Amino acid sequence: MKLNIEYNKGILFVRVEGKLTKKTVHKINNFLIPAISKHKIKYLVYNLYGLTDIDESGINTLQNSNGAIYENSGEVYVCETPSLLKNKIINLNIKETANELSAINTIRI
Repeated sequence: MKLNIEYNKGILFVRVEGKLTKKTVHKINNFLIPAISKHKIKYLVYNLYGLTDIDESGINTLQNSNGAIYENSGEVYVCETPSLLKNKIINLNIKETANELSAINTIRI
């Protein structure tokens, strides 16, 4: 899995490529979630355009990052989720937007 991370206008953008599975979630669990807590990041947008597979560990990791953002009184969004994977993340308590620009326009900073 590859992560492209960008912080812009108070929003952390995380573009995920590849598989978000038990073998790869450590990149988010060990780096991203602690950074969210340390820097009090309030807004996170996951762009899942390049995501090819997600398992239960990946879903739990997305949920954990949602919890870290929630503790900072913020919001998490996902965008550009591949249609084949939408049914796997549908039950997450994460808002969905069409794309990153839509997320920017939705977030009121």
